[in-house]
Amino acid sequence: MDMKTSESFIRTAMLLGAESEARLLNAKVAVYGAGGVGGHCIEALARSGVGKLHIVDNDTVSESNFNRQCAATKSFLGHLKTESMKARVNEVSNAAVTTAEIFVLPNNIDSAVPPDTDFIVDAIDTVSAKIALIQYANEHNIPIISCVGMGNRLDPTEVRLGDISEVCGCPLARTLRRELKKKNILHLPVVYSREEPHAPLITVVNEHSARPVPGSCAFVPAAAGLALASYAVRVLCGK
Repeated sequence: MDMKTSESFIRTAMLLGAESEARLLNAKVAVYGAGGVGGHCIEALARSGVGKLHIVDNDTVSESNFNRQCAATKSFLGHLKTESMKARVNEVSNAAVTTAEIFVLPNNIDSAVPPDTDFIVDAIDTVSAKIALIQYANEHNIPIISCVGMGNRLDPTEVRLGDISEVCGCPLARTLRRELKKKNILHLPVVYSREEPHAPLITVVNEHSARPVPGSCAFVPAAAGLALASYAVRVLCGK
């Protein structure tokens, strides 16, 4: 065993090396969205030895989150997802966790990203927020990865990592690609699914927007979150 490596992360260091573990310990990752995708990403980053995590989400835990979200536990029902994820991270690592309970918008993006951020994970759903985050990262040379549509899918083995230019059959990716092209951003690493979305057998309407809510399961968001974390760790380690 390399005595410079914490016992907590020795199994990861066996694959990445002690030097990489030291890089992770000194790195700060900002994760936007602590839902089904973001929550699993946050936990994986913490378990990989990332030393500083900034979690951004303004939503609270509801019963409908129980089927897929790390933040969704009975003890945190009705509480902020950021609070739940901070407590969860504290159970598995010594990472320094900061949170922001805000809705990311183009007009608040400058204050939404900590100045010492080393990597950004975009696990939010709103197109305008994603674009603002991606543009900010591009302008400030901060590496970023985004997740596109995972709703209405069941097969985690179809989750892939690639460039947004490669993604087919995803309305979110199509819209994002079109809007980013207007800003001359032609490439973006993304996690996406090759699976064709299924038509929900039960219709549930979002009370705030009157739009149908996509179906979701325990498998696909988790796979996407782990893929996001894997990419972030490898970039931070120079892999």
